[in-house]
Amino acid sequence: MERSSNNPLKSILTIVISLAFAGFFLWLALKGLDFKVIQKSLARANYLWVVFAAGFGILAYWFRAIRWNLMLEPMGHRISNSNSLWSISFGYLMNLTIPRSGELARATALYGVEKVPVDKSFGTIILERVVDLICMLGFLGLTLLFKYEAILSFYENSGVNINPNKILIVLSVLAAGTVLFFIFKKKLADVPFLGKIVNFIDGIFQGLATIFKLKQKGKFIIYTLGIWISYYFAAYLVCFALPETSGFTIADGFFIIVVGTLGMIIPASGGIGAYNLAMKYGFMALFISMGKSADLGAEMGLTYSFISLPLQIVIMLVMGLISIPMLAKARNVAVLNKDF
Repeated sequence: MERSSNNPLKSILTIVISLAFAGFFLWLALKGLDFKVIQKSLARANYLWVVFAAGFGILAYWFRAIRWNLMLEPMGHRISNSNSLWSISFGYLMNLTIPRSGELARATALYGVEKVPVDKSFGTIILERVVDLICMLGFLGLTLLFKYEAILSFYENSGVNINPNKILIVLSVLAAGTVLFFIFKKKLADVPFLGKIVNFIDGIFQGLATIFKLKQKGKFIIYTLGIWISYYFAAYLVCFALPETSGFTIADGFFIIVVGTLGMIIPASGGIGAYNLAMKYGFMALFISMGKSADLGAEMGLTYSFISLPLQIVIMLVMGLISIPMLAKARNVAVLNKDF
């Protein structure tokens, strides 16, 4: 695993593919639209609302840092909230270079300052993703309840084609693989070249199991709500920066965060291109459901994305770059304490 992560050719290839995805989706997003119209909309935007949105974006980092501490506690690791925050920030920074590399980078950074085994902290990070998925489904449920026409319009216009049978097959294979792993775990661990892999996977499952061992379940729920409420306002408040979208309702905000999350799932660098395209179709769907022009919706969706996405990237860059000296300082302190 370490060899693959240190392979420069593989890293360069991953970055190139990610940038290619970003360029392709950005081309699709801008195709057929007059960018000068979008530039004019950006010029007259009220960026004070963007500042407020940034505050909620940073607040989500802090809530996630405290919640991570709660998740590690059942395994006997009590870490500082600051080390948790900077490890998370470093992970997000790595995601800007190589998509999906941030999770492992975050766990590795935490090990450097708190000596929490990577496999166990990585397991809690996977658990976070499961919890995030549940929260996302909650927003999807609210969107279906209040903005069903917009969801239907988005599905019809975006060309998304989800095959339930394929999803069922994948879930079945994962479930069967998990069962087989636990049945043959001890035997597999005795095989020399498989032992480390089995132990690593077992550590991940220990991290996932912390959800059942949480000592402060109430706080865990509160911080989870805090994270997603912060995400919601970070996305929704940007709407007030543009005259054409300043009248969007709370329910419209539900729809925007669902569509935006779908755009960020695609492995493009920083969500560039994919997020813009998702917002283009998302706002088209919203405007159509309101009886307004689809073309205006597409223009406003791209305008919104050219404000919202750079905001997210700037937060990742600033927090990530600050995390590097902060983590280095924490590592030095840890070494000094160990020596004494």
